[in-house]
Amino acid sequence: MNAAVQAIPAGMHSLTPHLICTGAAEAIAFYQKAFDAVELGRMPGPGGKLMHAMLRIGDSPLMLVDEFPEWGSKSPATLGGTPVTMHLYVADADAAFQQAVDAGATVRMPLADMFWGDRYGVVIDPFGHQWSIATHIKDMSPEQMAAAGKAAMSSLEGN
Repeated sequence: MNAAVQAIPAGMHSLTPHLICTGAAEAIAFYQKAFDAVELGRMPGPGGKLMHAMLRIGDSPLMLVDEFPEWGSKSPATLGGTPVTMHLYVADADAAFQQAVDAGATVRMPLADMFWGDRYGVVIDPFGHQWSIATHIKDMSPEQMAAAGKAAMSSLEGN
């Protein structure tokens, strides 16, 4: 390895999400509108598809690519959903949540104040990716969170 080359490039984190989208160019436009994403670059591929794109949302990088099923790269639309949630902390969850909905996201879980101290809700973007949006509103100890979680589960069970 060249000593002058950083192992982790400037501006990157140790872990960076890399989303597969059906219609990556449209996804970029959606993320710009919904989450104020900034496009850092894109690499066109065969048939007008994107081989790679890089965005920044807040202080975090996000990579994305078009779906290439022939290479095993399948989007949530092809798979029928996703088991992954992208979590986005923001200063104002209400405003960010509404911005995402106004841009075309579907509400999966309305915003609410949660037992662990966040104002939190979940949307599904038009490309099948799930996003939780939250603002931390209350600092709590692990014991307080456990007690609040137990109380929340009891109320759901009707006890």
